[in-house]
Amino acid sequence: MPSFISDHPMLCALALIVIDIAVWRLISVNLATWKLAARLVIFTVYSAVLFNDGMNPMLVAPYADNTALHLAATALQIGWWLFAARTLTVLLGTLMMQRVGHTGRLLQDLLGAVIFLIAIIAALAYVLDLPVKGVLATSGAVAIIVGLALQSTLSDVFSGIVLNTTKPYQLDDWISIDGTEGRVTDIDWRATRLQTSQGSMAVIPNSLAAKAKIINFSRPADMFGLAVSLQVSPHARPQTVIEALERAMQGCRPLLAKPAPSVAFKTSASGGVEYEISGFVPAMALKREVRNQLYDLAFRHLQAAGVGVLSATENSAPAVMSAARALLERSSIFSTLRQEEKDMFSQNMVLHTYRTGEMILPAGEVSDHLFIIESGVVSVSLIKDGHKFEAGRMGPGEVIGEAGILSDQAALADFSAKTFCTLYRIEKEYLKPCLDARHDISEAMKALLDFRLHAAQALTQETPVLPAKKGFLQWLRKRGL
Repeated sequence: MPSFISDHPMLCALALIVIDIAVWRLISVNLATWKLAARLVIFTVYSAVLFNDGMNPMLVAPYADNTALHLAATALQIGWWLFAARTLTVLLGTLMMQRVGHTGRLLQDLLGAVIFLIAIIAALAYVLDLPVKGVLATSGAVAIIVGLALQSTLSDVFSGIVLNTTKPYQLDDWISIDGTEGRVTDIDWRATRLQTSQGSMAVIPNSLAAKAKIINFSRPADMFGLAVSLQVSPHARPQTVIEALERAMQGCRPLLAKPAPSVAFKTSASGGVEYEISGFVPAMALKREVRNQLYDLAFRHLQAAGVGVLSATENSAPAVMSAARALLERSSIFSTLRQEEKDMFSQNMVLHTYRTGEMILPAGEVSDHLFIIESGVVSVSLIKDGHKFEAGRMGPGEVIGEAGILSDQAALADFSAKTFCTLYRIEKEYLKPCLDARHDISEAMKALLDFRLHAAQALTQETPVLPAKKGFLQWLRKRGL
């Protein structure tokens, strides 16, 4: 032991406590192992200083003849017990975090409180030489009174321990507790905090969460379920409805293929029949977007099949209206035509059918006609770096071949039938005069063409190559050093 420490043990012990606090504050949280190692070293040195000078924490403080030194030694010995409790708590906390992660924080805090309570009682018994039995008896009576007063709080605490042990959910999981849905942001002594999809914070007591029905949307972590319910006319044939909804599912690319999405009949009443589409997406953030997309696709495919949605009439079009005429009525581009124009237009539309996998319009071909999809799913494929990939899917009401009609441009993508498809074909020699006369339709088609050209360019452009980092380590690697 150095002479300075032997001559000034109390000053050195106090300095070690200050150094411990400073080191704990200065070392980054990311270096938890180094923080723990530094604390263990400082505690070991602190213990050696006390024991070397006769300030044994297991005995009453020395220097009974000198009040100032006696009080200082008593404080340092009590500090040793608290220092030991804190070091042990940090050590156990580090080990627990490695095994159970952040969900064990509540158990760690409770264990730390027990350790500190034991340290305080030990300090009272050994350092201050107080009658521990009397203290324990008094504290027991106080504990009973406090326990009765804090019964609900203690229920939350122990329920929190159960939740952390059984782990029905963890931090950042998306869950539903008794109908309240949100992302878990914190689990503390009293409550579980959820951030809801509306951005608000829901605080649910642990005792309520332990008894409630819990749905964890984050497990398994690679898929998240969703469901869309629709009511259709009770007069529609079920097989027609199911086939239309299956085409809608195939037109929704974000849905996972495994587990496969499905359609199921739910309920039937005089007002309508309810069907449900269920499937899975790879990320929680996609659920709302995919639900909206899936409902829109289902609506369009049901319309194409002549099925009324939401217990409405089976078809808003008159019974004498042809399929081509009804398709123009639903088309976003040609819906602005006057009624007599739609009647004349529909007479010049020819129906074509395509089997699954059959090519509708190949890339590089200049189309002299326009297709309007009546039913089915059309797959759009592009080529990037010599590899063909699916860039999108199209459904009822969408058009194909506008590039050749407007500017004699070749198609940039392959358009093929994903399912059995029916499309109406309009020849260019008939369509061109209509576009020249109706600028609103021409502008709508130009806007659609510009959007598709920009989308194709964005999907097929080469990924920029990041320049290699230059530095001393790279220089060494190049030379095999």
